[in-house]
Amino acid sequence: MAPRGCIVAVFAIFCISRLLCSHGAPVAPMTPFLMLCQPHKRCGDKFYDPLQHCCYDDAIVPLARTQTCGNCTFRVCFEQCCPWTFMVKLINQNCDSAQTSDDRLCRSVS
Repeated sequence: MAPRGCIVAVFAIFCISRLLCSHGAPVAPMTPFLMLCQPHKRCGDKFYDPLQHCCYDDAIVPLARTQTCGNCTFRVCFEQCCPWTFMVKLINQNCDSAQTSDDRLCRSVS
C-alpha cells in the first residue's frame, strides 16, 4: 500500500494542474513540443497542433500542403479532390453533392 503522503501529493499535483489548465495557463515552458493545455488532436497514434498541421491520409502534414487534382492544385487540409469528376470541393462536402460556388472544376491531365 502506498504511503498516505504520496497519495496526497499526487492528488495535489493533479488538482493544481487542472486548475491551471482550466484558466488556459500552460503547465510547461513554451517549447515546440505539445503542452498539456494547448489544443491538440490525434492522427493515428501521434498528437498534433491543429493550428499548424492536419491529419491527411493517416499522416501529419502542414496546413499549407497541396496536391494536384487534374490540372488544379488543392489544399489537402481544407479541400478534397473528387477524382471521378475532377472537381475540388471543401473537405466537409460530399463528392456526390451538386456543384456549388465553392467548387472548382478541373480538367484531366493526359
